[in-house]
Amino acid sequence: MAETAKPLLIKRYASRRLYNTETSDYVTLDDIAGYIREGRDVQIIDLKSGDDLTRQYLLQIIAEHESRGENVLPVDVLTDLVRSYTSQAATVVPQFLAASFEMLRQGQTAMMENLGKMAPVAQMPGFEAMRAQQEAFLKAMGGLVPGPGAVPPAETGTAAAGDLDAIRAQLAELQATLARMGK
Repeated sequence: MAETAKPLLIKRYASRRLYNTETSDYVTLDDIAGYIREGRDVQIIDLKSGDDLTRQYLLQIIAEHESRGENVLPVDVLTDLVRSYTSQAATVVPQFLAASFEMLRQGQTAMMENLGKMAPVAQMPGFEAMRAQQEAFLKAMGGLVPGPGAVPPAETGTAAAGDLDAIRAQLAELQATLARMGK
């Protein structure tokens, strides 16, 4: 268990080949995307300089998926991201994105839990497949929220409702700030 808690170390050689240090073999970007979908964190470093290249390669994986027609990010979101690099929003955007993805994850988890409590729905044909797909989605989404500084998952019970309300308030505040910056 402790083995999967630490990031999978991938080394980039001068030839730009990527080497999985756990399995001692070369890997592709698709392999790395698969590890992330399985819930693994990865760290990609340049063997010669020691530079952390993880962000660069994660962006490359996203760009390749988008170029294949697997569009997840709408053009207006991509445009806003580009604008945020040259504006005061650059300090707000990372927290906003982390809070948004956390809210999405929490909402989908709550939806699946509520559906599971409804006996007739749980017995519907295909429900287990839908549940498995939802769990895979949530696992994949776990890799999209940055580690340090990310919004921690809410605890169960009444604290979760309070945390969710606080996140909604923060999200509304961030949206208002971004709207003011865009004018």
